[in-house]
Amino acid sequence: MSIDGSYDCVTKSPMGDQASVVTIVTNGDTFTGTNEGAMGSMELEDGKVDGNTLTWVMNMTVPMPMKLEGTATIDGDALTGSVNAGAFGEMAMTGTRK
Repeated sequence: MSIDGSYDCVTKSPMGDQASVVTIVTNGDTFTGTNEGAMGSMELEDGKVDGNTLTWVMNMTVPMPMKLEGTATIDGDALTGSVNAGAFGEMAMTGTRK
């Protein structure tokens, strides 16, 4: 089953639950995409695919500049993972394919 698609996601951040739409487009063992939410859109950079596990980097600019490192597993239509926000720690992320 393809992991490509858009997922309605919620990330448990220190500023409360952050809803976003994560879009994934695979190309072999790499992928590109975006994470679009209330604070704007971030490119998913350096995306890697290992089976049904994804890893990527996002460079957040709002509300402050910060490098975020994401990892997620796609199981059917469910996305489960986390975003590492450096000093702010690990934030749980869940989603459902649209």
